[in-house]
Formats: sequence, C-alpha cells, structure tokens
Amino acid sequence: MALGPYASFIVTSYALVAATVLLLIVWIAIDYRNQKERLRELEASGVTRRSGRQATDIR
Repeated sequence: MALGPYASFIVTSYALVAATVLLLIVWIAIDYRNQKERLRELEASGVTRRSGRQATDIR
C-alpha cells in the first residue's frame, strides 16, 4: 500500500488519533472506578440514591 508523499502525515495522524482514543478509554475506566468507589462510600455512610427507591416510597 503506497501512501505517497504524505505517508508521514497520514501515519502520524492515525497514531495521534489512536493514542487519543486510548487515552480517553483509560480516563473513562479510571473515572468509572472512582465513581463506583464514591457511590460505595456514600451508601456505606447511609446516603441512598433516589433512583433506588420504589414508586411507593415517594412522599
């Protein structure tokens, strides 16, 4: 596959996009883990989620 005179630009662009997507995936995974831990801490301290209530619990 010949990319011509723009090969370095094309390869660099694809590499930067791949690195950016990988960085975003890692960032989301770390944030997800932090959010789950924060929810566990809040639930352990007695704070409950409104979405966890039943429709009959609404006052």
